[in-house]
Amino acid sequence: MKVHFIAIGGSAMHNLAIALSRKGYAVTGSDDEIFEPSKSRLDQEGILPDGIGWDPSRITDDLDAVILGMHARADNPELAKAKELGLEIFSYPEYIYEQSKDKKRVVIGGSHGKTTITSMILHALNALNVDVDYMVGAQLEGYDCMVKLTSANDVIILEGDEYLSSTLDLRPKFHLYQPHIALISGIAWDHINVFPDYDDYVDQFEIFCDLIQENGVLIYNEQDPTVKQIAEIKDRALQLKPYGTPAYTVESEGTVLHYNQMDFELSIFGQHNLENLIGAMHVCREIGIKENDFLTAMRTFTGAGKRLEKVVENDAFVMYKDYAHSPSKLKATTAAVKEQYPDRELIACMELHTFSSLQKAFLPEYKDAMNAADEALVYFSPAVVEHKRLEPITPADVSAGFGGVHVVTSSESVRSFIHDIDWKNKVLLMMSSGNFDGIDYDQLGAQLVSE
Repeated sequence: MKVHFIAIGGSAMHNLAIALSRKGYAVTGSDDEIFEPSKSRLDQEGILPDGIGWDPSRITDDLDAVILGMHARADNPELAKAKELGLEIFSYPEYIYEQSKDKKRVVIGGSHGKTTITSMILHALNALNVDVDYMVGAQLEGYDCMVKLTSANDVIILEGDEYLSSTLDLRPKFHLYQPHIALISGIAWDHINVFPDYDDYVDQFEIFCDLIQENGVLIYNEQDPTVKQIAEIKDRALQLKPYGTPAYTVESEGTVLHYNQMDFELSIFGQHNLENLIGAMHVCREIGIKENDFLTAMRTFTGAGKRLEKVVENDAFVMYKDYAHSPSKLKATTAAVKEQYPDRELIACMELHTFSSLQKAFLPEYKDAMNAADEALVYFSPAVVEHKRLEPITPADVSAGFGGVHVVTSSESVRSFIHDIDWKNKVLLMMSSGNFDGIDYDQLGAQLVSE
């Protein structure tokens, strides 16, 4: 099989390219920019394009498939050539489905927690020597590729993103997978640039449920009222498996989970993480893993990449970084850290970085999202707002949206704020889908520990 990737450098796209190359496919690709780590990883696999830019001569009539990334525009010259030749053109999720249409498909959906839940499932299966195919949206410890596709495995675990599939296919990605087993962790409005209001966003999850295979399984967080309402619509032929927060005790090194009259010591903490764990357990049970075996395997799970990851710690100070950027994620992460360290002051810093978060109309969604912190700072870059061609926002707009937070507009102001604090008996939580315009978390943590 010969496949060509238009926009091969993307986070998801380059992982799929590597997976297909390892499966024995002849893989080529192109992009107008390829950053690290995609560049080095493609080069190591021998599939890095020999030049940057689009070149229609790369599109030949012997290609079995062209895979189009979200980064590619509708007027892309390679795409035009592929259409001219009548080649089969797939979006990323379409081709994932093409590779898994004869497998049992497990899809993890939700506005928050889906990467963590998928990671938990893969961790347990790996610990129990159960081999599956998969696609997950974050770098996981012990994995060198976030996509695995084989001819042998009959189960695939898929993280189900609700964002759009490609410039030609405006369906949410998770609408294309048609799961046999599905999970919804929670629903909180996101992607305002695509789904302009809450009802439109919720509709996407209703459609997702309608696309579950007949007599399939829907695992859902019944503590989320919107999820519960959608899941329990009566005219679907589905097996419903609700879950919620388990009994647990906070310990200095993590959590003790109380389940099936047994105690399981875990490294992870926070109510949201424990709900994710129980959701993952239900999924694993549906593919043949006993509950106690799953929970025993999870003793060694320390978290998904960039999700509530400890940066540095000494006797008086601890620093975490987290990918949290949406209101629901901010609220859950801040509350989890405060619950874990109730006797320490929690200083939480957050960067507005995504398209939704920088929208003036979306800012009220953040109301009280960081209230669990003892002190909270929010950073945004006016230059990024301008680059995204959004309506300008002011510190006053952000402060009014969040309520009771300190707002700054330069990364130097973030650094000054942090370095002016005496960190004895405190916790620092840095939350962003970016890096506060160049802050090196490891370097910052080392500086604060040494001060």
